[in-house]
Amino acid sequence: MKRLENKVAVIYGNGKVGTALAKAFASQGAKVFLTGRTIKKLDVVNGQNIETAQLDALDEKAVEKHMIEVIKKVGKIDISFNVIGLPQTGIQGIPLTELSVEGFSLPITTYTNSHFITTKAAARRMITQGSGVILMHVPNASRLSPPFVGGMVPAWSSIEGLCRSLSVEFGQKGLRSVCLLTTGIPETPLIDEVWEIHGKAHGISFDEFHAMMEGGTHRKRLTTLKELTDAAVFVASDEGSAITGTTLNLTAGMIVD
Repeated sequence: MKRLENKVAVIYGNGKVGTALAKAFASQGAKVFLTGRTIKKLDVVNGQNIETAQLDALDEKAVEKHMIEVIKKVGKIDISFNVIGLPQTGIQGIPLTELSVEGFSLPITTYTNSHFITTKAAARRMITQGSGVILMHVPNASRLSPPFVGGMVPAWSSIEGLCRSLSVEFGQKGLRSVCLLTTGIPETPLIDEVWEIHGKAHGISFDEFHAMMEGGTHRKRLTTLKELTDAAVFVASDEGSAITGTTLNLTAGMIVD
């Protein structure tokens, strides 16, 4: 039997990470509802046990409406995972003393509001069902607090805090919440943008910054997209039933707990 057989997953964000998660969950038997704002990207993965819908994860009414449609169609939700992204130009690579209030607060409001909206929609159903897992994802910078990341560290920290709070409040009602902590993932276009920004901010090339990031891990290699999706499948499965209210460290030694 596949690890996610007969489970229902809703994923918010149809970028490289969201699409990879949708395919991984579907390959393990889950019925997946993938949402995002870009129709062309959604059309590519529609089918093969994956249904897609155009959706802004910051629109509470739209998120709730979509969740109602999912429940009507399949009767439950077992997994919720918000992996929306935000372009980082004008947010990272700028000293805090030179960053605008808007540039600092944008990632905080975007990520915290979006995660709260999608989490609330899923949690209410999971509490009623008596089961379900809400997954989240943050990079190593949420713990290391490197320079020139602006409001991203507070944004990522709030996601980890929400994960813990959910488990504390609703763990006894069958809801699990787990945050997956990785390095930057080289396969994702957003990391190309971020590496370029930080290379310039540090006065080094893209390749030099990438090598510096790899050098910070014990194995001298960053977390891959497959390593993230494999971990997500395990945590979302019944085999991960004891994991809740915590952050799973997938940083390859960059952060030592």
